[in-house]
Amino acid sequence: MAQPGRAFASDVPALGETNEASRNGYQAYRILQAAFVIAPIVAGLDKFLHLLVDWDKYLPALVNNMTGGRGHQLMLVVGVIEIVAGIGVAVKPRIFAYVVAAWLLLIIVNLLLIPGYFDVALRDVGLLLGALALGRLSEEFDR
Repeated sequence: MAQPGRAFASDVPALGETNEASRNGYQAYRILQAAFVIAPIVAGLDKFLHLLVDWDKYLPALVNNMTGGRGHQLMLVVGVIEIVAGIGVAVKPRIFAYVVAAWLLLIIVNLLLIPGYFDVALRDVGLLLGALALGRLSEEFDR
């Protein structure tokens, strides 16, 4: 017999109950959490090191001009924000997954201002969706 709030007793595991679906969901949660801890921290650190890429090329001239030509310094601030976001996802993914999603939305808008980087913007749409999925999974597994 179905329990109150559940369509069928077998559809949703009860609190504390484990089944294959909840194990798979938990594994997906942990995979996404690891990705959104590691990627922002690595990208943030690389804003200082430039080992992966010259990050300044991802800053539109418009934004660089708005900062009075201090685009590189802005990218260093961006690096610090990304490191903090990655640490936040490690500590409190239920909140910081949405912070990362909002940050990715800003990055997408930024990339759309630069001709020739639409493919990178599209990749970041995928990352944004992954961050939102982490946020949703965090509501169940980050207790």
